[in-house]
Amino acid sequence: MIPLQAVRLSSIAALLIAASVPALCGDWNPRLAAQYLDARQKEWAEWKQAAAPGGTCFSCHTNMTYLLARPALRRALGETAPTPYETGLLNGLRTRLATRDTTAGYPPFKKEPLATQALGVDTIFAALFLTGNEQALDRLWAVQLHDGKTKGAWPWFQVALDPWEMPESPFYGASLAALAVASAPAEYRARQDVREHVAELSGYLRNEQASQPMHNRLMLLWASTAMPDLLPKATRKSLIKELAGLQQPDGGWTIASLGPFKEHPDAPVSAGSNGYATGFAAFVMVKAGVKGPALTKALQWLRTHQDAATGTWEATSMNKHFEPGGMQDQFMRDAATSFASLALLLE
Repeated sequence: MIPLQAVRLSSIAALLIAASVPALCGDWNPRLAAQYLDARQKEWAEWKQAAAPGGTCFSCHTNMTYLLARPALRRALGETAPTPYETGLLNGLRTRLATRDTTAGYPPFKKEPLATQALGVDTIFAALFLTGNEQALDRLWAVQLHDGKTKGAWPWFQVALDPWEMPESPFYGASLAALAVASAPAEYRARQDVREHVAELSGYLRNEQASQPMHNRLMLLWASTAMPDLLPKATRKSLIKELAGLQQPDGGWTIASLGPFKEHPDAPVSAGSNGYATGFAAFVMVKAGVKGPALTKALQWLRTHQDAATGTWEATSMNKHFEPGGMQDQFMRDAATSFASLALLLE
């Protein structure tokens, strides 16, 4: 866990900096986005349900997106060191590197199949964010699946929660694993055993991509920027064209356009362009080197839809109503704000 003294000092420093440094980029405020994301990490570190060996468990919506976006925001803001939250998350991943089975018992994931799924998720994130760490990469292969429909993938949460924890979500995790492997040292990737594991991973992604929702196929498009063989040029071109065809007249994307997703009758209604859908789609387009009107309109939508008071882009749960402003109520907003910031900073 992050020392409370460090949290307090960093919060005070952030307020002082915010008072003395103007907003950057003119039409949106990365300072506010960073402050919101930092505050959410503080809440996560103190949330009892997130407790895990070495600190906290590691989520797609709040932690993964934070570690993707915060370094880019740091550079834009002229900050010279990682936040204590970045350091704390990475240290937690390092602490768990020796775990290759489910005996550690990630609370509240002690029972199967959640225990195995939690291990698979943590294994992929460690390989992705502890870049080039051979212990993390070797553990990745130790947990990889080698039989059945998911041969080449990893255990991943499948608890009927869109868009990250559904029956199709092992594909999402495998795409992240491909990004992790692509960043490994060349001499490591040249090992015969590693090449065999990568072949299984590539085969899984190629074989299963046609049946995936757009959300997961965008993950594959992102992964293919690091491993080009994952997507033939014709398939890549068709996917980008399909994505552009789903764009709304205002330049955004609806959350439904990233599906198909299962109906969730208890979820808040999401009408019109959505902060997460637009931020994620625009980010992947930027990473894939897409140029043209679709991306231009998407980035303009993002520039004009940041909340001026909170620094966030709005997105609500796809699954159920939560207490307004509560921890779970803001999960989609966390991811939306991270991907929107990344799209605008990397354009």
